[in-house]
Amino acid sequence: MNENDVLIIKTLLKELDETVDDGYGPFLAAIYDENYNLISKAKNSVVKSNLSLAHAEINTIKLAEEKLNSYDLSKYNLSIYVTSEPCIMCLGAIMWAGIKKIFYSAPSDSVEKITGFYEGYKPNWIVEFEKRGIKVFPDIEKDEGEKVLLKYVKSGGVIYKPEN
Repeated sequence: MNENDVLIIKTLLKELDETVDDGYGPFLAAIYDENYNLISKAKNSVVKSNLSLAHAEINTIKLAEEKLNSYDLSKYNLSIYVTSEPCIMCLGAIMWAGIKKIFYSAPSDSVEKITGFYEGYKPNWIVEFEKRGIKVFPDIEKDEGEKVLLKYVKSGGVIYKPEN
């Protein structure tokens, strides 16, 4: 990890903080190539689109695959940057898309504590991803990530959860 990686997370958090009340969920993701060229960026749009799969990571992977005209992103040596730790669904999508590095801010325990959104059961996921050659860089600007989540909740943002 270097200063470019931290700057990307800071930039995503700043953008999310400035737009946290625009009707999208409190998550933003971006995919960059190894030369720090932006490939795609997207917000969580679950509530706006009425689509439970429309997490920021899924949305940005979809945009990257469309832009690069490939479902196999592994050949591009891409990194995904996310304002919060990916949930279990998004981790599967990241792995199957072939993304090589994951950078994130607020960890799942913070997401769950602040928003009440359950991230899913993910025992030892970082170790398992690293066994598969996917590098993980957690808790970048963690305090700022938590502040954005708290701002979303305080602004009355919808926290979507299926009824169990």
